[in-house]
Amino acid sequence: MCTAATYMTKDFYFGRTLDLDFSYGDEIVIMPRRFSFHFREMGAMRSHYAMIGMAHVADGVPLYYEAVNEKGLAIAGLNFIGNAYYNESEDGKYNVAPFELIPWLLGQCATVGEAEGLIENLNLVNTPFNAELPPSELHWMIADGDGAVTLESTRSGIQVSKNEVGILTNNPTFGEQMFQLNNYMYLSIGEPQNNFCSKLPLKTYSNGMGAMGLPGDWSSQSRFVKAAFAKLNSVSGDSELESVSQFFHILGSVEQLRGCCSVGEGKYDITHYTSCCNTQKGIYYYTTYDNHQITAVNMHHVDLDGVRLTKYPPIQREQVWMQN
Repeated sequence: MCTAATYMTKDFYFGRTLDLDFSYGDEIVIMPRRFSFHFREMGAMRSHYAMIGMAHVADGVPLYYEAVNEKGLAIAGLNFIGNAYYNESEDGKYNVAPFELIPWLLGQCATVGEAEGLIENLNLVNTPFNAELPPSELHWMIADGDGAVTLESTRSGIQVSKNEVGILTNNPTFGEQMFQLNNYMYLSIGEPQNNFCSKLPLKTYSNGMGAMGLPGDWSSQSRFVKAAFAKLNSVSGDSELESVSQFFHILGSVEQLRGCCSVGEGKYDITHYTSCCNTQKGIYYYTTYDNHQITAVNMHHVDLDGVRLTKYPPIQREQVWMQN
């Protein structure tokens, strides 16, 4: 399971948690403008916008979990198990496999509006990467500094929904997730008032009581509500360090720790990594489960006109600065 978020201060930030009980072997991957990406049914894209993100590289192909391109457009794919539905190929459509969607859109779109234009003729096809990697059941958040949308492909077809909260988790569908926020309109960052009974001398006894009832479990619906509350009420300075720090605190509110979410056979969902990308500067920040120090990779520090991928394995070991 996973959570994705947007955040705006002076710059626009986009990132996510990756919550699973296993890892494919992830790397921060920069795809330069002249890397040749071969689509199964759409031919080869030999010239495109450069992009950076976390990916599993299989047979030389970056399978991005999330990425941002040099124009500031960002996309994250999150599990949507049981709801995602893909089709057979259809003439006259853009037949794109789920693992191809992020490079297909980021390679040629500079804005959410441009992406929406391509999606109008999109057909997500049920094409596996190989026998070991079947199609992942996903939905996606697509965002830039002007807003975000959620893309879902279900049995009802492709739906693009305006994402006004800038948050995405997993099931249920995005429309249902948004509707459930109605159940929490009473939450507040301030002190609650005594609406229970004016005849009783009820008083607050702790800070934070205005948010009593805010979900704290790790289910996708609860993470959606909690991340939305944290993000929409978040206050920070607008410097780079303040913005990045606050973004990690927002997603930290829904991080999963080993031992609390069992998937059976002694395995547990954990937050393998949390990412935050300054989409305007092309800087990809991340932490991992065993390394809470923020590490950064700047896409503009490599040759973006090259033809080969640049890969950085995440720093996994905890780093501690001793002060004495």
